[in-house]
Amino acid sequence: MRIGEIAGLVGITARAVRHYHHLGLLPEPRRLANGYRDYSLRDAVLLARIRRLTELGLGLDEVRDVLAADAGKELVEVLQELDADLARQQEEIGARRERLGRLLEQARAGRLPAEGPVSPGLAELFADLTRASAGLPGPEPAMAARDREMLTLLDTVMPAQESARLLGAMRRMTEEPGAMERAYDVYARLDALGDADAGDVRVEEAARALAALLPDEVVGHLPDAEPARGSFQEAFFADFSAAQAEVVRRAMRIAAERAR
Repeated sequence: MRIGEIAGLVGITARAVRHYHHLGLLPEPRRLANGYRDYSLRDAVLLARIRRLTELGLGLDEVRDVLAADAGKELVEVLQELDADLARQQEEIGARRERLGRLLEQARAGRLPAEGPVSPGLAELFADLTRASAGLPGPEPAMAARDREMLTLLDTVMPAQESARLLGAMRRMTEEPGAMERAYDVYARLDALGDADAGDVRVEEAARALAALLPDEVVGHLPDAEPARGSFQEAFFADFSAAQAEVVRRAMRIAAERAR
């Protein structure tokens, strides 16, 4: 048989046959006087076995080990490893589908935030943090969107237990009477300081209003008021205007002093 004939018989491409030759999986057959390879039925049997092994999910290096083993002992070991690997993949896929299902439920209920995908707990919190859910008129302040982005980051990078404590504290804060009105007042104050410098006379009042909102449980998760150069905390403050950053720094100091 010519290379095209054996490839067609086994159901692969001639290019794949040449690749198997190159890797040493399939021995080179004898060549005819015209230089063409002349494949035997035995070559076809071996090539079919290579195809079956690759369809099981074995890599070509694993296929080589199987073909080189005696009495199929290596095949059993490789198949056991493959079965265990597929079981792990199946478990991972099941977990991913479960998370995806929760996101789809959030989307159908209109509770999938723009910052998503996020954890179910954070999605519920975000749904209650909007002006509309609080019964407040007007558009969302820019600082409210930035606040949600920061919560999304923390929810992603923090250990699950710490994240749950933080979300619980935030949830309790939103349930306090008048808390959402006070929060949106602070957002508006910060938005108004978007182009101001750190010495603006409105900074102190805004800082005290922000500190009053911060639950004691949240204070420990806040970045350092005086961050080290090149740290995440420095990047956090760099995202604000000079006046906004000063408001946050002062609010953190006030809240930290209160929590002692």
